[in-house]
Amino acid sequence: MENPNPHRYYESPLQGRYASEAMRELFGDRRRFSTWRRIWLALATAQKQLGLAITDEQLNAMAAHLDDIDFGAAARYEERFRHDVMAHIHAFGDAAPAARGIIHLGRPASSSTATTTC
Repeated sequence: MENPNPHRYYESPLQGRYASEAMRELFGDRRRFSTWRRIWLALATAQKQLGLAITDEQLNAMAAHLDDIDFGAAARYEERFRHDVMAHIHAFGDAAPAARGIIHLGRPASSSTATTTC
């Protein structure tokens, strides 16, 4: 949806003047949050290899929903929790209920944001 008041909110001059479409996509929300999901899947896979009680069903559920992000659900969770990582953990859990209990297991929230933010 087009912003009805484009001068109301901050926009980086780097984005508006200098960034190509490919660059804006690379640093956009869809890429960032799907990267979080890929990191959480890699973490769960490694944890399973180390002996944690994680099933193939849980890993497959995560793998099946890496890119189908419900941004509306994430926004509702963020309004409730006031925490972007927790919001996306819950939204991912909604998409992959079998994996809900292992998403982001044992990892500090800052490790998700630090790996996808410049």
